Amino acid sequence: MAVILFDPPYRNLLAPLSTTKAVAQFHFGLLSVKERWELLLNEPSYIHTAPYLQDLYSIPINIHEAGLSEEAIWIDASVLPNEILIAQIKQLGIGDCLMDEFGLVAGKSNLPFREFDPTNTAVYFTQANKIDEIVRFRFPWEIMQMNDAIIRSDFEIVTKNRISQPIPSTVNTIGSDQIFIEEGAKLAFCTLNASSGPIYIGRKAEIMEGSAIRGPFAIGYNSVVKMNSRIYGGTSLGPYCMGGGEIKNAVMMGYSNKAHDGYLGDAVIGEWCNLGAGSSNSNLKNSAGTIKIFSMGLNEYVSVGQKCGVIMGDYSRVAINSSLNTGSMIGVSCNVFGEGLLHNNIPHFSFGVKGKQYDFTTAIKDINNWKGLKGMELSTHEINILQHIFTNNKQL
Repeated sequence: MAVILFDPPYRNLLAPLSTTKAVAQFHFGLLSVKERWELLLNEPSYIHTAPYLQDLYSIPINIHEAGLSEEAIWIDASVLPNEILIAQIKQLGIGDCLMDEFGLVAGKSNLPFREFDPTNTAVYFTQANKIDEIVRFRFPWEIMQMNDAIIRSDFEIVTKNRISQPIPSTVNTIGSDQIFIEEGAKLAFCTLNASSGPIYIGRKAEIMEGSAIRGPFAIGYNSVVKMNSRIYGGTSLGPYCMGGGEIKNAVMMGYSNKAHDGYLGDAVIGEWCNLGAGSSNSNLKNSAGTIKIFSMGLNEYVSVGQKCGVIMGDYSRVAINSSLNTGSMIGVSCNVFGEGLLHNNIPHFSFGVKGKQYDFTTAIKDINNWKGLKGMELSTHEINILQHIFTNNKQL
C-alpha cells in the first residue's frame, strides 16, 4: 500500500523553507519528515506537493492517473508522529480519516494521485474521526522550538535494538549510554556531554579535536564539526553540513556551512546555505522582550516569544562578519552583505540588503559554484523551480 505525505493547505506559512521543497523533505531532529514516517510505518512513502515542485519527486505508478487507482494512506507532512497516532493510522479503513482543528491529519483513500486536494476532504472520506493532541509545525520558527524534543524522540526510534560503535579512548564523555556513533564516524580529543540529552553521530560524520558538545545533538551523514567548536543542546546538523564556532538550539537542514567562529542560535537554516567567518545572529532583544519576525506566508510580523535568531531559505549566503538582527527572515537565493546590524526582512533573490535584486543568471551560476564544492550541481528541475520563484517573487 502506498503512503503519501502531502503538503498541508498552509504550506506557504512555512516559507521560505517550503518555497523550494516539499514539507516531507524538511530535515530536523535526526531525520527528514519522510525518513521518520517510513521508519515508523515500515513502508516506503511518496510526496505530494505544490505543482511547481512536484517534478522533483517520484509518484506511485499505480495511482498516477485517474483510471489506475489503488488504496493509499495520505498523511499531512507537517504532523509529528507518535505511537498513538501510528496505531490509529494503521487501523484506518477505506474512506476513513483522522481530523483535528486544522483539518486532515491522515486518511485512507483510492483517489488518483493528481486529484488529491487536502482542503476538500469530504469528497474523499466518508467517515471522519476527530482526534486531539496532534502536534504540528505551521511556521518555520516552530521547528527550532521543537527540535530538542524531536532529537530525543528520534534518538529512541533510530537506536532501538542497535549497538553503537565504540567511543574512542581519547573522547571525554558524560552519560556515555546516551551517545550513539554510527559506522565510519571519526572523533578524537573532544568532549561529549549527554547528561542533558542524547548525542547521535551519523555515518562518516566527524567531530574534530577540541570540540565540546552538549546534548541533545545530532549530526548527519558526512557532516563535520570543526576544531574547538562549542555546540549546545537542541542542535541538528543534517547531511553534508559543516558546523563551527558557537551554535545553540539550531537546525541546519543539509548541505549548509557555518564553518567558522561566530554565533548561531535559535535558528533554522535551509539547504545549500553559508554563513561567512565571524558572522553572528542575535537571538534575544536588548530589552529581553517579545520578538517579532516577518512571516512570508502571512506578509506581516508575528510574535514568536523571547528567543529567535534567524530563518534562512535555501541557497542563501551571508558575508563575513555579518551582524544578523534578532528575528531575521532571509528568503531563497540571497547574497546577504551590508554594514551594521542588517535588516531583519530580506526577500527572495536579494543582492545585499538595500533592495537590489540578484541577477538570475548570476544567482544560478553562484549556486552551482557552491554545489560544485560538494561535487553536485543544480538539476533542470531545480533551475525551473528557482526561475518560478524569481518570476513570482511576491507570491512565494
